Amino acid sequence: MAAAAISSQTRAYVFGLAAVLCWSTVATAFKLSLAHLSPAQLLLGAALVSWAVLGGYLLLNGRWRQIAHSSRREWGGSFLLGALNPALYYLVLFQAYDLLPAQEAQAINYTWALTMSLLAVPLLGHRLRLGEGLAALVCYGGVLVIATRGQPWALEFGSLSGVLLALLSTLLWALYWIFNTRDSRDPVVALFLNFSCGVPMIALYCLATGELHTINWAGLPGAAYVGVFEMGLTFVLWLHAMKYTRSTARISNLIFISPFLSLLFISLFLGEPILPSTLAGLALIMAGLIGQQWSQKVAK
Repeated sequence: MAAAAISSQTRAYVFGLAAVLCWSTVATAFKLSLAHLSPAQLLLGAALVSWAVLGGYLLLNGRWRQIAHSSRREWGGSFLLGALNPALYYLVLFQAYDLLPAQEAQAINYTWALTMSLLAVPLLGHRLRLGEGLAALVCYGGVLVIATRGQPWALEFGSLSGVLLALLSTLLWALYWIFNTRDSRDPVVALFLNFSCGVPMIALYCLATGELHTINWAGLPGAAYVGVFEMGLTFVLWLHAMKYTRSTARISNLIFISPFLSLLFISLFLGEPILPSTLAGLALIMAGLIGQQWSQKVAK
C-alpha cells in the first residue's frame, strides 16, 4: 500500500514537472512565433492545433460520446467560455507579448491567481482578508517595478499599452476560471467544446481583419508548438498530476518554478538580457502569491 502511494505521488510529480517545463518554454515560443505572425494569426494556428490535440486525446480515451451527448445548455456555456478562452484571452495576451519584452509579459502574467482571488470577492461573495489585500499590494508593486524597469517613482513605462494588455489578460484568465467553477463537466471535454466554439470566432476575426491573406508560413511551426504545449497537452498533464497527487498544495507549488525557468529560456533562446528590475519585480510577485496562499491557509 505504501509503495502504491509513493508510486502515485511520484507519477504526480512527473506529470506536474512536465507541465511546468512546458509552460516555462511558451513565453520564448510566443516571441519567436510573433516575429513571423501577427497575434491573431498565431492564435488561430495554435488554437486549431490545440483543438485537434484535445479531440485526439478524447478519441483515444473513448470519451467522444460525451461530446455527442452534450446538451444545448452545455454548448451555450461553451460558447461563452470559448469567447473568453481561447478567443479573447490569447488575443490580448499575444498582443501584450508583441509590445513587451518576453521577460516583462511573462512576469506580469503570473499575477492572474491574485486577480482571481480579488474578482472572487464581488463575483462569488468571498471575503477579502487583510493578508490577501497586503499580498495584492506586494504583487502589483512588483508589476510596477517591472513595467517601469526599476523606476517606479518616475512612472515611465517602456510600453504602457503592453502593460495594460498584460494586466487585462490576467483579468480575462481569472474570469474564465471563476466561471469554470460552475462547470461540472469533464474538464478536457469542456475545454474541447470551448475550443470548438472559440476557433470559429478566431477564424471569423482573422477573416474580417484580412489576417488570412498575409500568413508567413515560417511562423506555423511555432504556432503548432504553442498549440500543443501551451493550450493542449500541458493542460492534460496538469490534470493527471492533480489526479495522482496526495497533496494538491505540493503539486500547485511546482508552478513557482516556472517563471524562473522561463527567464532562463528567454535569456538563452531570445538573447534578452534579464534586467535586475525584472528579477526584483518577479520576486515581489512570487512573494505576494506565497503570501496569498499563506493567508488562505491560515483562514481555513
